[in-house]
Amino acid sequence: MHSTEDALIDALPLGTVPAPERGRVEAIAAGRLVVRTPGLVEVHDREDFLAGTTADPRAALRTREPERAVPLPDGGFVVAGVSSVRALDADGDPRWELAHDRWHGADRAHSVPAVSPDGRLVSVVVPTLEPEKEKAALVYDLEPGRNYTWDELLLLDAATGAVLDRRQIRSLASAAVASWGPDGDAVVVSCWTAWQSWSTWWAEPHADGLRMAGGTWMYAPAGFLPGGRMLTQRYAEYLFPDDDRDELAVYDLRSGEQTALTDLRELAVDPENDEFLSAEVLDGRHVVVPGRVHPAQGVAELRHWLLDAATLRPLGRLNYPVPVGEDVTALGDGTWLTRDGDRLHRWALGTPDRAA
Repeated sequence: MHSTEDALIDALPLGTVPAPERGRVEAIAAGRLVVRTPGLVEVHDREDFLAGTTADPRAALRTREPERAVPLPDGGFVVAGVSSVRALDADGDPRWELAHDRWHGADRAHSVPAVSPDGRLVSVVVPTLEPEKEKAALVYDLEPGRNYTWDELLLLDAATGAVLDRRQIRSLASAAVASWGPDGDAVVVSCWTAWQSWSTWWAEPHADGLRMAGGTWMYAPAGFLPGGRMLTQRYAEYLFPDDDRDELAVYDLRSGEQTALTDLRELAVDPENDEFLSAEVLDGRHVVVPGRVHPAQGVAELRHWLLDAATLRPLGRLNYPVPVGEDVTALGDGTWLTRDGDRLHRWALGTPDRAA
């Protein structure tokens, strides 16, 4: 008999469209897709794009390499740069710009902003200079005057750019991402800091600002689950001798409690070498985990597993009729995308095959 994690679950094909050249696709709220290619961010209607009937994007923005841009619900964009965050309207005209200290370590934006589901609020991480060197958390010996204290999480008014609240977080981020819960009742920010891996915090927005509600170290956010829960992933980064740990965990955003944990090595053929690349919340009951495994015979294989979202227990391995890559894009309706060369394939769940 197959073990549970090797039980085959058919992935049912729903359609195929050309994949963006040198680009990636992301699902966002209100049935939209973001298509990112070098120098361009486009927003499309999901169903039109996946039916191959999209003539023009709903919104588009030319970007430069140092920038990180995210769309607003009304067709505008919020753009994080090296030393500012700005907003543009649907015609590309500026709405507002908020200057901040220049990012440390590289001439690019380290933080990707996040927009609340209703489009009213923006969260973003920014660096903070510390004039007194002895108080600095980061000292640049080769750049006099550019010493930094811990980064700040800002809550902004999306219409005006006004700073509604700011909270210091224990981060000197080389990369920072933020995301909002689907109901807008929580914002999660995660920062990668050299020699510290990912640090993640979550906060509740209120009329008088942010209330920091919890946090965790070594885990990066992977998605939201019903009931105010967050899926996180830990990667084997070899920062410490005992750090070879690929794990998924679920946290309750209200209590801060870890409610589920699984060691992804249970899925591995060769635990020392196999890699688990990401985790995607497929729907309220399922999580998809793509990984690269190294069988004793032959070349490395890409496999996708299906997990129970409540317990993180493996339900089986997805069985595709075509090759798949390491990228999975969950669309929020129980279907998902994979890429095979220059094609995107859309899938739905079939039923497990537990035959011998």
